[in-house]
Amino acid sequence: MRLMKLLVPGLRIKRWLGLTLLGLVVLALGLAYLFVEVYRTVPLPEEATLLTLQFLPRWLRGALFLLAGGAITVLGLWRLNRSLMAPLQPPQGGVGLVDALVSLRHRQRGPKIVVIGGGTGLSTMLRGLKHHSANITAIVTVADDGGSSGRLRRELGVLPPGDFRNCIVALADAEPVMAKLFQYRFGQGSGLDGHSFGNLFIVAMSGITGNFEEAIREASRVLAVRGQILPSTLANVTLCAELSDEALVEGESKISEATIPIKRVYLQPERPAAYPEAVRAILEADLVVIGPGSLYTSILPNLLVDGIAKALTATDAFTVYVCNVATQPGETDGFSMGDHVKTLLNHLRANPLDVVLANSNLRGELDPAWRVQQVVADPADLPPDGPELAFDDVVDPRNPLRHSPEKLAVSILRLYEERGATAMTAVRAASVGVGG
Repeated sequence: MRLMKLLVPGLRIKRWLGLTLLGLVVLALGLAYLFVEVYRTVPLPEEATLLTLQFLPRWLRGALFLLAGGAITVLGLWRLNRSLMAPLQPPQGGVGLVDALVSLRHRQRGPKIVVIGGGTGLSTMLRGLKHHSANITAIVTVADDGGSSGRLRRELGVLPPGDFRNCIVALADAEPVMAKLFQYRFGQGSGLDGHSFGNLFIVAMSGITGNFEEAIREASRVLAVRGQILPSTLANVTLCAELSDEALVEGESKISEATIPIKRVYLQPERPAAYPEAVRAILEADLVVIGPGSLYTSILPNLLVDGIAKALTATDAFTVYVCNVATQPGETDGFSMGDHVKTLLNHLRANPLDVVLANSNLRGELDPAWRVQQVVADPADLPPDGPELAFDDVVDPRNPLRHSPEKLAVSILRLYEERGATAMTAVRAASVGVGG
């Protein structure tokens, strides 16, 4: 029964199973009446007396038949269960079926989480969160114009598929070989060189389905994605930057190549329409996570979409900004945690953040060849009316320049449970009281 409840928790299995058992009891009772009638009215050979154990008292005969019938029924059900569940069992050493189903129910009950960003930072965040909640929405930047995505965008007029592909793989629950296939990059061929299979798959699916959004949904089904992946806008936007010397740079791939500090970034066209499902996801979320990722080229392009920014200020969700663990050459050279937050809030012109999560596990001096520094966090760098600062060890032990997906997910969910869930419950209770 536990297994049935796990498999189909909303279908009220017990009542129909009980009805089936009642039918079997009635059927057995009818057969018993027929056998008794035959036993009393039809002459039987002497062998029948031995087979029906008539030399024993009736109560003993009944007990023996009940035991035999029960044993046969249990054996049959056990073998049937093994036959039905064999295709669903994981390989030797994997997680058991019941454990997997318990984990599934736990994720289904998880908070509604929206993650906003792009690049490797977004996929890192998603890889950790997918083990804790199945209610995840990734909102992805569409400003990428470099590499395979940029070529497909220019040649075919589609939204850049690269960040969407990475999110699909990060949230995938499919076989590892399928994830590897989506990430496979062709290394030769005049037309294919540099393209990844996943990018081509998404573009081809876009042609079949008629639009990019449906292509992402179908690609997500192929890899059994836990959650949904949405663009921040469907507009063909170009990310532009104004540098500290007043020079202008157009194109996301060229901004990080500039050696002059960035003053601000903006989109062309300046006020693209937000994707409605992305706005709805933010407004309905329990938890919104911004970052980690490239501040100017992955995170801000989403927040510069007017509808996304307005939804962030309007939502009751607990909102966390995950500060990068290291600076990024050409974008945030020499930036502290305070510089990251100040840049974010200056572009938003409002403060939707509840907490800034910073790494506490500083490794000392980094290799100068990496051309990066660890991001240092000081509570005094935050504005008085700004977000709170939370520290935790969220760095990948194998790479001090990256976040650990699992550490990051655990830390964010702990913050949500300790601070966000209580505050959200109070806000929603107050709104119900006002409405009532």
